[in-house]
Amino acid sequence: QVQLVESGGGLVQAGGSLRLSCAASGRTFSRYVMGWFRQAPGKEREFVAAISWSGSSTSYADSVKDRFTISRDNAKNTVYLQMNSLKPEDTAVYYCALTIGSYLYTDRRGYNYWGQGTQVTVSS
Repeated sequence: QVQLVESGGGLVQAGGSLRLSCAASGRTFSRYVMGWFRQAPGKEREFVAAISWSGSSTSYADSVKDRFTISRDNAKNTVYLQMNSLKPEDTAVYYCALTIGSYLYTDRRGYNYWGQGTQVTVSS
């Protein structure tokens, strides 16, 4: 079993920054691809970013490219999402996810375990 716990969400003004963290337990974290997704009210959960087990490969949604950075610290069993130049349209619940597959999936169906989510609200 895997437990994922997100933290770091909050309220920030447009143009500001936040760093989300996701702490993992229950599996050998360093073996697995990790992803971040988000879900705004009334919308589908959408892909934000993913990172390979080593951290050498990353993938981003076009909407966050050049503003968000995904990273991981395998010694701490933690994956991060640094979010800069935040916009009101970034407002959502952000979820981290783990896949036992081998690819940087952008489809939520590729992920097997999910955290409970953390709210990010960007005011204009």
